[in-house]
Amino acid sequence: MSDTVKLLKSRRSPRVTDLGEPGPSAAEIETLLTIAVRVPDHGKLAPWRFLVMQGDRKQAFAEALVPLFSQSHPEATEDQLRKEPQRLIGAPLVIAVISRAGKHAKIPEWEQVLSAGAVCMNLVVAAHALGYGAAWLTGWAAYERPALDLLGVGSDERVAGYVHIGTPAMQQNERPRPQLSDVVKYL
Repeated sequence: MSDTVKLLKSRRSPRVTDLGEPGPSAAEIETLLTIAVRVPDHGKLAPWRFLVMQGDRKQAFAEALVPLFSQSHPEATEDQLRKEPQRLIGAPLVIAVISRAGKHAKIPEWEQVLSAGAVCMNLVVAAHALGYGAAWLTGWAAYERPALDLLGVGSDERVAGYVHIGTPAMQQNERPRPQLSDVVKYL
């Protein structure tokens, strides 16, 4: 079995709360992004972009989300409001993948959206290959306009995912996976 197959078979999605320091270096972040853009991209449109969040700016963004969350979720408990910023603060690096899919004369919008999803997956696999854990998440801040405005996401853009990257605090256990017989049909 090749090293690549072993790597892919060992990938897990850790809980964001299990991701800590150290995070990727500047050179490793460049490697992650270089690998991320090596996805199918019919028409060479690059229908995605990245927002790299770390350090104080990530902390400030996470804290700025709290009043927005409170306004759009009036039923939220104090405990939920207290925990909300931890979604972004835990991992040392969060990369928001922004989908810029749109109408095109030859390239269906659906293919552009799938390309953004492939970017997220490449980030997750590349982080694993570099020895980090990565979790691809969305949540309310990927869908609600006040959060998107705070992030600078245009009205014609969408958050494909927030990819949280850091060093897992513990060994990641295997989770149940679909039985191939349940999801595969040969014609």
